[in-house]
Amino acid sequence: MLEVVALSALTAFLTAVGNGAAGEMGKQLLLSTGSLARRTMGRQTPLPTDPEGWQTLAGHIHARLGDDRRQAGEWSLLVGGLPEHPAGLPAASAMPPASRDFTDRQNVVKQLKREATRPAAGRPRVALLHGPAGIGTTAVALHLGALCHAQFPDGRFYVDLRDTPGELGPAPAAVLLRLLRQMGVPPERIPPTESGRQQLYRQLIDGRRMMVVVDHASSVAQVRGLVPATPDVFLLVVVSGPAFAFEAERIEVPALSDRYAVQLMRKVAGKERIARATSQLPGVLDRCAGNAFALKAAAVRLRAEDARPGPPDPAAEAWSGRHPVHDAARSACRRVRPETARLCRLTALGGWPSVSARIAAAAAGVAEEEAARMLDEAADVQLLEPLPDGRYRFRPEVRRHLADTAGPEHGIPECSAAVTRTLDALLDQALHAAHAALPRSWRTEPAPARGEAYRDEAEGVAVLVAEAGNLVRAVSVARQYQHLTTAMRLGRALWPLQLKAGHWDEVLPALRAAARSADEHRPNSRMAGALHFQLGHCLGELGRWEEADEEAQAAVACERAAGHLRGEASAVELLGLLSLHRWLYGPAYERFVEAERIYRRIAPGQEGAQDVPRALALAGRHQGRALRGMGRLDESRRLLEEATEFFARQAEAYNQARALTDLAETLHDAGRNTEALKKIDDAERLLDPAAAPHLGYLAALRLRCEVAG
Repeated sequence: MLEVVALSALTAFLTAVGNGAAGEMGKQLLLSTGSLARRTMGRQTPLPTDPEGWQTLAGHIHARLGDDRRQAGEWSLLVGGLPEHPAGLPAASAMPPASRDFTDRQNVVKQLKREATRPAAGRPRVALLHGPAGIGTTAVALHLGALCHAQFPDGRFYVDLRDTPGELGPAPAAVLLRLLRQMGVPPERIPPTESGRQQLYRQLIDGRRMMVVVDHASSVAQVRGLVPATPDVFLLVVVSGPAFAFEAERIEVPALSDRYAVQLMRKVAGKERIARATSQLPGVLDRCAGNAFALKAAAVRLRAEDARPGPPDPAAEAWSGRHPVHDAARSACRRVRPETARLCRLTALGGWPSVSARIAAAAAGVAEEEAARMLDEAADVQLLEPLPDGRYRFRPEVRRHLADTAGPEHGIPECSAAVTRTLDALLDQALHAAHAALPRSWRTEPAPARGEAYRDEAEGVAVLVAEAGNLVRAVSVARQYQHLTTAMRLGRALWPLQLKAGHWDEVLPALRAAARSADEHRPNSRMAGALHFQLGHCLGELGRWEEADEEAQAAVACERAAGHLRGEASAVELLGLLSLHRWLYGPAYERFVEAERIYRRIAPGQEGAQDVPRALALAGRHQGRALRGMGRLDESRRLLEEATEFFARQAEAYNQARALTDLAETLHDAGRNTEALKKIDDAERLLDPAAAPHLGYLAALRLRCEVAG
């Protein structure tokens, strides 16, 4: 007989399950836990919303386990089946390589090493590294990571926040998401909530010797939750600009002295070339003002001149004396072909997180092949940085300068036309990719006649994932330029990113903007209903239940006003799922029954009629899951058997396996463990080996059935 699980272990388990319901199997475990909690308590128990609620629930459950050994054993198996550490850390570091041209900064590095290695003495090891744009803060952080390799054997992890779509950078939960990905946590194991992610982060760093770098942070909120509570973890926050208020060792990166400025230029351009440009150096040093980026750009220019003194640089004669990075960008624009400088200015207008040949070609109105050559030319003079995937990105201050000068150089009409062309190109790409990713879904538009079609679902999803930052950015740009229909259509094209790729944090800002556009310009329309549905789904996946409910209810109202039965039923079904995942089984069941009634109102020949049988099967499965949570096990079993049979006839192996898993759970709850084991066998045979989370869940369910049987 299994011992009663300890209260502390039960509390930790319940909190972890509540915070970590990521992916289908995370939700399955959440529902199983809720069903067992209801049986143990003898009544419906809503999902707690804070740590105190989970602790209280754990106390109530624990008090009852001594009187029911069967349920005590069930809880023991559930708690024991949850990994203590949901994911390990990779052996390799996630830090990018340091720069070969790194120069000076001995004092800064010394201060950082002192903070990184000092005795903790009850104070977290945290440093805030800051300095003006282009001064070299990132280079210092990467250099320190290379120097301290041996001191942090458990990993050095780096996240760069500058490639996010919004001007304010990502939300704290999204920063945690990026960091957990860097730490090797599989997507299905990353909790949806900020609190869950923070808890997992602290589990992963506990007792380890690690360095965590957050580059281009823009607010205290982004990094406050990353402050380590363990003595051997060093957090380095890097700010390009003034330091913000943060409890950390503040270290400023100063301008390079003339001596070290020349040394840096020698590393980039070569000693001989710098020696032959001696007469130009005083002016160069004066203009660059010790800014590492400006100095490197000047050295690249001297190297390109092949050590031959040329005519005075017109950009130098027009030097503003106020911003070395802008002056360097101005000089670089003079050294490329006029059409290349134009392409860079027009492309910079969108503030795109990354720049592909497709985007640049659309902005400039040229062929992609020519745009690719221009991007290479621009990268050679430091206007752009190449990325490992073949794309490019602007440095933030370079982009701002290029965007600010685009209007005076090319005129407002041409700038507006460039943005419109880029938005159209991104929309066409997104529509093709979304249709390929979900070819049979009514929630995606048909693929447009122009543009590039994609081979299959995998390629469609991959394209959307690769372009996610730019697509999210495009929604806000479309709103800014009053292309509101484009903003809404782009928002709808993000649906596969939510459904198949789990990019909820990434798409949330775009969905909010797209839904706002629909409310303002197409209220009570099918478009508004679809966008509120997507937003509600996204918020639900992130555990933001009240907001999700509001959006789902808005979707119901819009679809009902538009007379769109399929959309209305789907939105009602979403309300049911939101209740189900909060252990509100009665309200969930009522919503699923209501959704079924609406689906049955779709007559033969009406839009969506061909989808009604499958929709009814899914609604029946959801009703069966809700009935299980209510303890109405015979009714649950009947509905789940019907759903299983439907998906078997349709040869939908994955949905059949999901329904079989639900059926096995219901049979187990009813004490019919031999039958449950047969359903587990059937589900396992249907699943591809790649469905590791589902197979792992079934293995744990098998153990529960075998022990109970």
